[in-house]
Amino acid sequence: MKVRVKTFARFREILGGESTLDLPDGATMAAVLAALRGRAGDESDAIFDETGALRAHVILMRNGKRIGKADRNALVLAEGDEIALFPPVAGG
Repeated sequence: MKVRVKTFARFREILGGESTLDLPDGATMAAVLAALRGRAGDESDAIFDETGALRAHVILMRNGKRIGKADRNALVLAEGDEIALFPPVAGG
């Protein structure tokens, strides 16, 4: 199955703007995060902690809905899902 990954701000510089991942049917969000971790290389510490887990401040969304920390690894994906990663947002 194919899922689209979009990244924003600094994450776009690290991972590229938009890509498509080809994953086996029944793949979970953990597979997407593992692929992104590998792609990030030396700059992965901006997105992932020393254990390889997504940093708490990273905003992760699937099809426009935010994914909570408890669901990040176990969420089963479907063909055509869109995953988005945002760095923390602040402004004034």
